[in-house]
Amino acid sequence: MKKYIPILKRTRMFAGVVEEEIASMLSCLGAKLQSYKSGEYVFRQGEHPTAIVVLVEGRLHIRNDDYWGNRAILSSVSAGEMFGEAYAAPDSGALLNDVVAVEDSTLIFFDVKRVLLTCPSACRFHAMVVQNMFFALSEKNRKLVQKIGHMSRRSTREKLISYLSEEAKRHSSGEFAIPFNRQQLADFLSVDRSAMSAELSKMRREGLLEFNKNNFKLLNKEL
Repeated sequence: MKKYIPILKRTRMFAGVVEEEIASMLSCLGAKLQSYKSGEYVFRQGEHPTAIVVLVEGRLHIRNDDYWGNRAILSSVSAGEMFGEAYAAPDSGALLNDVVAVEDSTLIFFDVKRVLLTCPSACRFHAMVVQNMFFALSEKNRKLVQKIGHMSRRSTREKLISYLSEEAKRHSSGEFAIPFNRQQLADFLSVDRSAMSAELSKMRREGLLEFNKNNFKLLNKEL
């Protein structure tokens, strides 16, 4: 597990905590390492998580399938990101969505009670970790607002422009890779894949963007 400490240091959970302290806190926080194959479920809708989870290798999708099998992808989790903190509070309820590995993935599970309660070993940075959890929740809320902004657009083109523009801002560049293939992007934006692909091709013909698989380049032209 120690080889993942540099990744943990880059997470919001351990922001400001030095690597030596993270190493000493792993046992205190009940850290457990677990691997999943692509396609395996980390959590299923209806479960009650008792851990805050950090992804250290691979990629996960948080998604929801309705009764008829229609899929919506709520978010993508990349290495160095965490999830489960929204369910850390007592009586927070069951999971509303599935968490699925879309690549072979490795995760570290931290016991919620050990994270939130005062450390019996009096770790110097424990209070900082708890504070970081609050900031992490704020970031998740901001991302949710961004997704709602994409979804509120009326047309498929407007949803694409909203999402791709946000990704360009996040990468500070007009060239970037997104964490979705075509079907996953359609599921994320809740649009028909064929209609979305057709709209992307039309936007490329109009000189608005270029793309190759999940790599995009937004061109300097008024959208």
